[in-house]
Amino acid sequence: MSKEVEAGPTVGTDGRPLPVMPPPRDPRLSIRVTRVMFYTPGFVALLLLKAGEPTGFGLTVEFLMLAGVAAVVAGIFIASDSTGAAGDNASRVGLWSGALVLELMGVVSFLNAMPTLFHQLANSELLKRGAPGAVQVALGYTDLIPAAAIIPFIVFQLAGFGTLSYVVPKVANWVITWAIVALIVVGRRANVTNDFELEKAVGSGLVILCALTVVYGIFKLKAMQADLDARRPPKLPKHHADEAAASPQV
Repeated sequence: MSKEVEAGPTVGTDGRPLPVMPPPRDPRLSIRVTRVMFYTPGFVALLLLKAGEPTGFGLTVEFLMLAGVAAVVAGIFIASDSTGAAGDNASRVGLWSGALVLELMGVVSFLNAMPTLFHQLANSELLKRGAPGAVQVALGYTDLIPAAAIIPFIVFQLAGFGTLSYVVPKVANWVITWAIVALIVVGRRANVTNDFELEKAVGSGLVILCALTVVYGIFKLKAMQADLDARRPPKLPKHHADEAAASPQV
């Protein structure tokens, strides 16, 4: 559970609204997520490499490895977080920057790999070589079941839970989110139809979109924090704050 934090001032010393920063989060939970995002995609990727079949696993393995590596980079950002008096505008946004890397480079890569992975597994000749006389059951479109995880991811981004919603306007957040979903869908379709050239082009576009958004988001968070530090009204001593609260309103 996150600690309850008092709301800070919303207007700066110059009378203009202060930047709205993401709320405080528990870095321990974020670090646990990075561990899962590192070990799970990496373990699955190693299994696919060991199997060596079918050829459609190629780009899937790359996205699984990207998800794991992105989790490590996100962990580095989160570890740099420091909100104490000695922190600067970079360290104060370390946790949020790490969350942005994890959401767009780690989770998106994982989500992109899952539908293709399970389609390839459902049609894998390696897995169909069961015991003699075993009944082979056609899985049909059930390989789309893992793709259902994309739905709560869309809700996560569009409902304001994601870090991205604090660094880009609402319209841009919707455009980026639906562009990610569209690229995942087109990439999966290209893999199913064995159009691997299109799959590579779409996959590259997805990585570039997420990478550019992450870079912009990190520098935007730093700029917002610097602006907040420069224009935030000085905090009154506790006894002055109590007196101001207790004074009668005219």
